Amino acid sequence: MLSLNFIRENGDTVRKAIADKNVDIDIDALLALDGEVRAMKTEVDDLRRQRNEISASFKTADPSERPALGAKAKEMGARAGEIEAALAEKSGALEALMLRLPGIPWDGAPIGPDETFNTVVRQVGEIPSFDFEPRDHVALIEMNDWADLGRITQVSGSRQYCLKGRLALLEQALMFWAQQKLAAEGFTMMTVPALARPSAFVATGHFPGHEEEAYEIPKDELYLAGTGEIALTSLHSGEIIEADKLPILYAGYSPCFRREAGSAGRDVRGLLRVHQFYKLEQYVICEDDDAISAEWHARLLANAEMLLKDLEIPYQVVETSTGDMGLGKYRMNDIESWVPSLGKYRETHSCSTLHDWQARRANLRWRDGERKVRFVHTLNNTALASPRILVPLLENHQQADGRVKLPKALQGLMGGEYL
Repeated sequence: MLSLNFIRENGDTVRKAIADKNVDIDIDALLALDGEVRAMKTEVDDLRRQRNEISASFKTADPSERPALGAKAKEMGARAGEIEAALAEKSGALEALMLRLPGIPWDGAPIGPDETFNTVVRQVGEIPSFDFEPRDHVALIEMNDWADLGRITQVSGSRQYCLKGRLALLEQALMFWAQQKLAAEGFTMMTVPALARPSAFVATGHFPGHEEEAYEIPKDELYLAGTGEIALTSLHSGEIIEADKLPILYAGYSPCFRREAGSAGRDVRGLLRVHQFYKLEQYVICEDDDAISAEWHARLLANAEMLLKDLEIPYQVVETSTGDMGLGKYRMNDIESWVPSLGKYRETHSCSTLHDWQARRANLRWRDGERKVRFVHTLNNTALASPRILVPLLENHQQADGRVKLPKALQGLMGGEYL
């Protein structure tokens, strides 16, 4: 969310962000509504002031004047009530428009409406060359009896998975390994629920606009979250964080759920796009300094790259375009891992800086050295998400006989060289 003062004073900047992020919203209509709301608030305040003045003069007024004064005060109160009712409706409409305004993107972000405008920043690691016909991850799983991908659909429907044996152990080992790595980097481990109130989704910017992607539990007025970021953003909502408590570094681990609305027919085979998964999310709350949040963005990205390097998975870092980065993002980098069966890189990580756009929605603030209360900056990054990470891990390390050689970083955890 942007502040109204910023919008009033930087109309052209906001218009450019709306165009660059391909958002359908009329800023002139928003500003006109803002003018109406401010005028109505002024009128209500003026009526209340006049009514209070009449009430204060009532005791000293001539008895013959009191009936007229009382009637005038009553009339003013009624008029103020009428305006306040209309004001509530217009304020709600203004708030709805404000929630749809995009954040101002980074100057270095590629400008374009979709992912085709994303640019590759760097490629790391050597793409494997096999002297045999490589299998995809589903074939490897079936060959080694590592899952019941067919049977589980009888229980839970499509796009579900049920790992077994060594692969089930590997999934858990991977997450524990990544948690330890982030803890060593100074992040506080957090296990957070997938259930959250609608207000938590609004705070992150997932609502309004993406309700169809979340599973709803109407009876309890809750939704299932697709990322730990939703719980972590609202964890300190309404608080004022003292300067010496910043930055707050969380590594949030949670089950995640996504309906994958609109993705019918895409990635239906195997583990790439499933409805339930597990994710370890890096999350940062820092002071609202552009340079400081840029440093944290670089560090979050470096942590994710560190994990992929240790897993010996080739990857590329992508600078995400304005139209692909999402409504509230200031800057976003995707990391795409090499998937041999597809012959291309596929997104496995995402690193985002949101400046104070989320903080304003979530009412996340801090008190600076001059005791001034300000909105914080927030950042988030996928450290590891499973089962998606298993796809490049299995395929890049497969052997001719169908076995999978584990990267050195995991061999001790799994008790051997092979899965």
